[in-house]
Amino acid sequence: MSRPDWLEPLPDASEQRALDEWAINELGIPGLDLMERSGTGLARLVEEVAPPGRIVVICGKGNNGGDGFVAARVLRERGRDVAVLVLAPPEELQGDARTNYDRLPGAPPQRFSAKDLEPAAAIVDAILGTGFSGKPRDPAASAIEAINATSATVIACDVPSGVDGSTGEIDGAAVKADATATFHAAKPGLWIAPGKAHAGEVRVIDIGIPAGGPADPKVGLIGNRVTDGVPRRGRESTKFAVGSVLVCGGSTGLTGAPCLASEAAMRTGAGYVTACVPASLNPVFESQLLEVMTAPLPDLEGALIPAALDEVLQRTGRVQALILGPGLGRRPETIEFTKACAHSAGVPLLLDADGLNAHAGELDAIARREAPTVITPHAGELGRLLGEPSDSVQAHRLDSARRAAKTARAIVVLKGDDTLVADADGRVAVSRGGASALATAGTGDVLSGVIGALLAKRMDPFHAACAGVFVHAAAGRLAAQEIGLEGVIASDVIEVLPRALPPVSIA
Repeated sequence: MSRPDWLEPLPDASEQRALDEWAINELGIPGLDLMERSGTGLARLVEEVAPPGRIVVICGKGNNGGDGFVAARVLRERGRDVAVLVLAPPEELQGDARTNYDRLPGAPPQRFSAKDLEPAAAIVDAILGTGFSGKPRDPAASAIEAINATSATVIACDVPSGVDGSTGEIDGAAVKADATATFHAAKPGLWIAPGKAHAGEVRVIDIGIPAGGPADPKVGLIGNRVTDGVPRRGRESTKFAVGSVLVCGGSTGLTGAPCLASEAAMRTGAGYVTACVPASLNPVFESQLLEVMTAPLPDLEGALIPAALDEVLQRTGRVQALILGPGLGRRPETIEFTKACAHSAGVPLLLDADGLNAHAGELDAIARREAPTVITPHAGELGRLLGEPSDSVQAHRLDSARRAAKTARAIVVLKGDDTLVADADGRVAVSRGGASALATAGTGDVLSGVIGALLAKRMDPFHAACAGVFVHAAAGRLAAQEIGLEGVIASDVIEVLPRALPPVSIA
């Protein structure tokens, strides 16, 4: 499937290499020209963020080091005090990197020594490039640790050294940069944790490679245009035509979750929402949900049981999406009900919270569904689904999301500041994040309601999940602006959801 225009490409190492080779071999752009533009752009960023004082540029022996030599030359030509430190002797430098080493004016480069980093106002990390993966070895590892031990402003060249630019994974030492100048396009590892936390401000430098080329990156950044395709209400719309959602959840002590999901679905534009809830708790839901219908179902001590299944499945025939899981609880009877409901429901399904926990270690069971499925785990929930520690999921987020999507034949929304939306075909969309206000109880239920409403509008499931993630994050930022970051609660996010969607012109 081709990449949608709202997904900004994030080429991995092999894809960027193919683009570079295409530019050089097919378009006839000299590699020296590409390096000159890269290094010059890096120098511009250094000038912007570096405080007055000495700048130290640390260069490896590959093209990343060559970019560093160009930046050092440009900065010296512009009057900055620049020291250049190298990790390899000159005879090990080759090609364009050696050419730019020889072009350096002023004091010749010196072999790296940690003592030469003090005093430094700024350090440029040009040690390891986009193609790096694995664990850094000396002398690179020692240089990285020395950089991180300083108080200088750090600017990374293309990717912070030690970060896998293709995945964001870190195995060993990694530079913690304040800013990163990346070339042609940002790389996945700059936006995916844990690498994202090491990149600082990401600045994309245009180096003259035109759009197109042989690579069609499978990873992309969710752009503002993702909401352009969200269906909106028109003059002839009815409450049923704009999408009906069924929310199934709730148990004793967990009545808030389905309420939040239901109200979020309404605020995202669903015309009709019904909450299927335990009958013994129905008065609670009736008093809380004014615009949402409730359907009391058979329960045991406030938790849904298999006897509720027929009623839920019957109601799915009148809706366009089912949200299953918020607040369900983990009683054995409830787990049995949840599995049967997920397997049998013939409408697009959003599976979250205890709907996911019911499938712990049984991710492949979700693949037996015939209708589209979106699951929205955090790292702990995905770890339980995969039978792996949550720390492993966090360390390998891109790989974990992709494996889960392929196994479940579902859209996987791996939540975090770098929320990943993975499709079974290998495509992955990455959220810019930046919505710290969402770090509060209940916002995951809000996300379920948002995506559920978009599924009910008959959107493509991958598009619906990406648009939902984007709108949810935008609402989190809006709520923080209005209320203050620390005071935001989930219901505040729901209130501003309509303003996080694109405006509708009223004729």
